[in-house]
Amino acid sequence: MSASDPKLISGNSNRPLAQAIARRMSLHRGMSVGLVEARVERFNDAEIFVEVYENVRGEDMFIIQSTSNPANDNLMELLIMADALRRSSASRITAVIPYFGYARQDRRTKARTPITAKLVANMLVGAGIERILTLDLHATQIQGFFDIPVDNLYAAPIFALDILHHFKGQMEDIMVISPDVGGVARARELAKRINAPLSIVDKRREKPGEIAEMTVIGDVTGKKCIIVDDICDTAGTLCKAAEVLMEHGAKEVHSYITHGVLSGPAIERVSQSVMKSLVVTDSIEATEATRSAPNIRIVPTAPMFAQAILNTWSGTSVSSLFQDETLAPIYEGMYSRN
Repeated sequence: MSASDPKLISGNSNRPLAQAIARRMSLHRGMSVGLVEARVERFNDAEIFVEVYENVRGEDMFIIQSTSNPANDNLMELLIMADALRRSSASRITAVIPYFGYARQDRRTKARTPITAKLVANMLVGAGIERILTLDLHATQIQGFFDIPVDNLYAAPIFALDILHHFKGQMEDIMVISPDVGGVARARELAKRINAPLSIVDKRREKPGEIAEMTVIGDVTGKKCIIVDDICDTAGTLCKAAEVLMEHGAKEVHSYITHGVLSGPAIERVSQSVMKSLVVTDSIEATEATRSAPNIRIVPTAPMFAQAILNTWSGTSVSSLFQDETLAPIYEGMYSRN
């Protein structure tokens, strides 16, 4: 355990989440935990400037910053904040990155293309960050891009609590759906937690962003289907998968997506789709359009992140948060455990 209390600092990418994490840590510790006072702003030429107003010498610092849209600005904020803290003699700097941008560029898909996720990993380590805490990396092997500890939390335990709460008495009708073959492991993990069967929607792309055809592997007739994925960007694939499932006899379609990128026409597509609900976490700050969409619901990650930060600070297990018996009490006020 560090000699001093953990200290939180936030960039501009998702301040509501950072404030919610601070509130939850205050609740867990029985004492006030606030965000370190700092200014993160831009000069007239859009250069980013950071000034930390509090003494952080010898402190265990946690920077809370998603690298979501605008990804480059938010990534630079994170790097510059880390540099400011390192030069101010912080004892340890942990980057809490609820949404890890550039994670989809994790391998070379064609000749003469970059592996940008590895480049970002190098930049984070070079800036002085000594530990990463993130949520549902697009590809878990990205952990291997770092030579520092990476704790990858999962949304599946939270989604399991939410599903058991909202579909109480209907669980025999539930079927978990993977929207592609690559996401089967993630969908299977959730299916196992809620004791539900699993099906797959197999898609073939002609080029990025365009789906040529979709087929359903498994019988979804009369089922309430729950599509599980890590990222929803333009929602084209998701809405098309929902239509295909309904055509194959599904009773209802719901979606549980960790990171609601929701760019371009996504909100409009989801609002007009056959999906009854889309559930996302608050890893990316929701826009006004997202909050006002009738069939989009947001579940909080702050309780889990707050406990993970406290466990990291105190040197106790972070993986214990993957267990229902550990996570359920943290979310007790939101989901009944009966």
